[in-house]
Amino acid sequence: MDFQFMGSSMGSVVGEKITRLVEHAGNQLLPLILVCASGGACMQEGSLSLMQMAKISSALYEYQKNKRLFYVSILTSPTTGGVTASFGMLGDIIIAEPDAYIAFAGKRVIEQTLNTTIPEGSQGSC
Repeated sequence: MDFQFMGSSMGSVVGEKITRLVEHAGNQLLPLILVCASGGACMQEGSLSLMQMAKISSALYEYQKNKRLFYVSILTSPTTGGVTASFGMLGDIIIAEPDAYIAFAGKRVIEQTLNTTIPEGSQGSC
Protein backbone atom coordinates (compact mmCIF):
# COMPACT_ATOMS: atom_id res chain seq x y z
CA MET A 1 0.00 0.00 0.00
CA ASP A 2 1.46 3.35 -1.04
CA PHE A 3 0.54 6.28 1.23
CA GLN A 4 1.57 8.74 -1.50
CA PHE A 5 -1.50 7.71 -3.56
CA MET A 6 -4.78 8.89 -1.97
CA GLY A 7 -3.40 8.37 1.52
CA SER A 8 -3.18 4.66 0.75
CA SER A 9 -6.90 4.38 1.32
CA MET A 10 -8.34 0.88 1.16
CA GLY A 11 -10.98 0.52 -1.54
CA SER A 12 -12.55 -2.39 -3.37
CA VAL A 13 -9.55 -3.01 -5.65
CA VAL A 14 -7.09 -3.04 -2.74
CA GLY A 15 -9.42 -5.32 -0.79
CA GLU A 16 -9.72 -7.73 -3.71
CA LYS A 17 -5.95 -7.82 -4.27
CA ILE A 18 -5.16 -8.46 -0.62
CA THR A 19 -7.89 -11.11 -0.38
CA ARG A 20 -6.49 -12.89 -3.45
CA LEU A 21 -2.98 -12.66 -2.01
CA VAL A 22 -4.15 -14.28 1.25
CA GLU A 23 -6.03 -17.00 -0.66
CA HIS A 24 -3.01 -17.68 -2.89
CA ALA A 25 -0.69 -17.93 0.12
CA GLY A 26 -3.15 -20.34 1.73
CA ASN A 27 -3.46 -22.51 -1.38
CA GLN A 28 0.33 -22.68 -1.74
CA LEU A 29 0.84 -23.16 2.04
CA LEU A 30 3.08 -20.08 2.18
CA PRO A 31 3.70 -17.77 5.15
CA LEU A 32 2.28 -14.28 4.69
CA ILE A 33 3.86 -10.90 5.44
CA LEU A 34 1.83 -7.74 4.85
CA VAL A 35 3.33 -4.26 5.18
CA CYS A 36 0.54 -1.87 6.12
CA ALA A 37 0.36 1.89 5.58
CA SER A 38 -3.09 3.36 5.24
CA GLY A 39 -5.24 6.34 5.97
CA GLY A 40 -8.25 4.02 6.28
CA ALA A 41 -11.18 3.13 4.07
CA CYS A 42 -11.64 4.97 0.77
CA MET A 43 -14.38 7.55 1.41
CA GLN A 44 -15.13 7.90 -2.31
CA GLU A 45 -16.34 4.27 -2.49
CA GLY A 46 -18.64 4.40 0.52
CA SER A 47 -19.81 1.05 1.86
CA LEU A 48 -17.86 -0.93 -0.77
CA SER A 49 -14.62 0.09 0.89
CA LEU A 50 -15.95 -0.78 4.35
CA MET A 51 -16.88 -4.26 3.13
CA GLN A 52 -13.20 -4.92 2.41
CA MET A 53 -12.47 -5.06 6.13
CA ALA A 54 -14.73 -8.10 6.54
CA LYS A 55 -13.63 -9.65 3.25
CA ILE A 56 -9.93 -9.56 4.12
CA SER A 57 -10.55 -10.59 7.73
CA SER A 58 -12.59 -13.57 6.56
CA ALA A 59 -9.83 -14.68 4.18
CA LEU A 60 -7.28 -14.32 7.00
CA TYR A 61 -9.47 -16.38 9.33
CA GLU A 62 -9.46 -19.22 6.80
CA TYR A 63 -5.71 -18.78 6.32
CA GLN A 64 -4.79 -18.69 10.03
CA LYS A 65 -7.33 -20.92 11.75
CA ASN A 66 -8.27 -23.57 9.24
CA LYS A 67 -4.97 -23.91 7.38
CA ARG A 68 -2.86 -23.00 10.42
CA LEU A 69 -0.47 -20.81 8.47
CA PHE A 70 1.69 -17.95 9.77
CA TYR A 71 0.83 -14.27 9.18
CA VAL A 72 3.10 -11.34 10.07
CA SER A 73 1.69 -7.80 10.00
CA ILE A 74 4.19 -4.94 9.71
CA LEU A 75 2.69 -1.55 10.57
CA THR A 76 4.29 1.56 9.08
CA SER A 77 3.33 5.17 9.63
CA PRO A 78 0.48 5.86 9.37
CA THR A 79 -1.70 2.79 9.78
CA THR A 80 -5.18 3.96 10.67
CA GLY A 81 -8.89 3.36 10.26
CA GLY A 82 -10.18 0.21 8.61
CA VAL A 83 -6.75 -1.33 8.13
CA THR A 84 -6.09 -1.07 11.86
CA ALA A 85 -9.58 -2.39 12.62
CA SER A 86 -9.11 -5.40 10.35
CA PHE A 87 -6.04 -7.07 8.87
CA GLY A 88 -3.44 -4.78 10.43
CA MET A 89 -4.11 -6.18 13.90
CA LEU A 90 -4.79 -9.81 12.99
CA GLY A 91 -1.21 -10.98 12.58
CA ASP A 92 0.25 -13.87 14.52
CA ILE A 93 3.09 -11.41 15.01
CA ILE A 94 2.56 -7.64 14.72
CA ILE A 95 5.61 -5.44 14.21
CA ALA A 96 5.58 -1.64 14.01
CA GLU A 97 8.30 0.64 12.71
CA PRO A 98 9.67 3.07 15.32
CA ASP A 99 7.45 6.10 15.95
CA ALA A 100 4.72 4.83 13.61
CA TYR A 101 1.31 6.48 13.98
CA ILE A 102 -1.12 3.61 14.57
CA ALA A 103 -4.76 4.31 15.38
CA PHE A 104 -8.32 3.41 14.56
CA ALA A 105 -9.57 6.98 15.01
CA GLY A 106 -7.69 10.24 15.27
CA LYS A 107 -6.88 11.95 18.54
CA ARG A 108 -9.53 14.65 18.08
CA VAL A 109 -12.28 12.12 17.36
CA ILE A 110 -11.39 10.07 20.44
CA GLU A 111 -11.24 13.15 22.66
CA GLN A 112 -14.59 14.45 21.43
CA THR A 113 -16.24 11.04 21.77
CA LEU A 114 -14.92 10.33 25.27
CA ASN A 115 -15.01 13.99 26.36
CA THR A 116 -11.49 13.68 27.75
CA THR A 117 -7.94 14.29 26.63
CA ILE A 118 -5.72 11.41 25.65
CA PRO A 119 -1.99 11.44 26.40
CA GLU A 120 0.41 12.64 23.74
CA GLY A 121 2.06 9.73 21.94
CA SER A 122 -0.60 7.19 22.92
CA GLN A 123 -1.13 6.29 19.26
CA GLY A 124 2.52 5.86 18.40
CA SER A 125 4.80 2.85 18.50
CA CYS A 126 7.88 2.76 20.71
